[in-house]
Amino acid sequence: MSPDLLVKNATLPDGRKNIDIACERGRIVALEPGIEAQAGRVIDAGGRLVSPPFVDSHFHMDATLSLGLPRMNESGTLLEGIALWGELKPLLTVEAVVERALAYCDLAVAQGLLAIRSHVDVCDERLTGVEALLQVREKVAPYLDLQLVAFPQDGLYRSPDAERNLLRALDMGVDVVGGIPHFERTMEDGARSVRALCEIAAERGLMVDLHCDESDDPLSRHIETLAAETQRLGLEGRVAGSHLTSMHSMDNYYVSKLLPLIAEAGVHAIANPLINITLQGRHDTYPKRRGQTRVPEMRAHGINVAFGHDCVMDPWYSMGSGDMLEVASMGLHVAQMMSREEMRYAFDCVTLHPARAMGLEGYGLEKGCRADFVLLQAADTIEAIRLRARRLAVVRAGRVIAESDPAITRLSLDGRPARVDPATYAPKG
Repeated sequence: MSPDLLVKNATLPDGRKNIDIACERGRIVALEPGIEAQAGRVIDAGGRLVSPPFVDSHFHMDATLSLGLPRMNESGTLLEGIALWGELKPLLTVEAVVERALAYCDLAVAQGLLAIRSHVDVCDERLTGVEALLQVREKVAPYLDLQLVAFPQDGLYRSPDAERNLLRALDMGVDVVGGIPHFERTMEDGARSVRALCEIAAERGLMVDLHCDESDDPLSRHIETLAAETQRLGLEGRVAGSHLTSMHSMDNYYVSKLLPLIAEAGVHAIANPLINITLQGRHDTYPKRRGQTRVPEMRAHGINVAFGHDCVMDPWYSMGSGDMLEVASMGLHVAQMMSREEMRYAFDCVTLHPARAMGLEGYGLEKGCRADFVLLQAADTIEAIRLRARRLAVVRAGRVIAESDPAITRLSLDGRPARVDPATYAPKG
């Protein structure tokens, strides 16, 4: 064996320690203790965590890094963000969208984020965002998997040309059928849009990912229709419901019927913790709803739950850095998932689970998988979330494409250590 890259002494997310990873021709060819081989490059992980790359299954790359254009969202609300995006859309150019999207992809790679599903607005006759992100998808393909969703952001029926533009976008090569049923004028139109969008996906052999019930209204129940249509059309495993925030306001009896339906239909659930906690509950005084969907209950029913970043420095959200560990941290806090097992589950919500929702082939840390992974300055997945661990090395197809020095602070204190490594304070017991 003469691997291109050999990583020694790694800890894996499942707890395996002292593991070596040999990579050749873009694949993991061996993953076991004590591999002896002459490699093109050897990295000593030093017992630190090696994880599959981070995956963001819900993002808006056509809007990213546009904060302040043409003006700021002064209220920070969802509705002002939607209005502001409506002002910005006519001003967009393909060149500007490409430039911002590529800059975000650079940031993503630096954070070990190597797969993104981005919704792209098709309620624009020019399809500027679609044209731009198709170019970006091709440019970044060697180092990042970009999956695009045709998203009728103003409503499939509420916007007069949305359905025609959605079909145009799919004909141009967009990967996934999107929608926003709760934004239609009536509940009936919302349900009708779910049926129509699922039929389009079934006819074309595509996946579906709908912004679904991103509302505080407990009567917004389009996820029920989405699950039923998934079963009717045989789309099990190919459908995702994103946000699902109305579920946080629903009564327990109805949810007790809804969750088994979602599980039986094999619908993926994508929560967006940073945005859900920020935008939902805005009409509440106190008590004030958190807004995030029912993650622990979904987990108990075997539903595949992923976390998305959703927005970074755009009309809806002025924060964000492309760090999926920040997303995982917010997700576990909002869902009050604080047991050791639940915190490990939150790490899976930004790695394994979104990879499954996106249908990524060859993803993972096993022999035969693609040689894509991240070396983190942490001993395990919980510590990685706690510290927002530094990405020491990001590997794509067996080649290191990003590197960072460890986060070490020098101290000048009498009687105290000269250096502090934040990853040295492991829990006792």
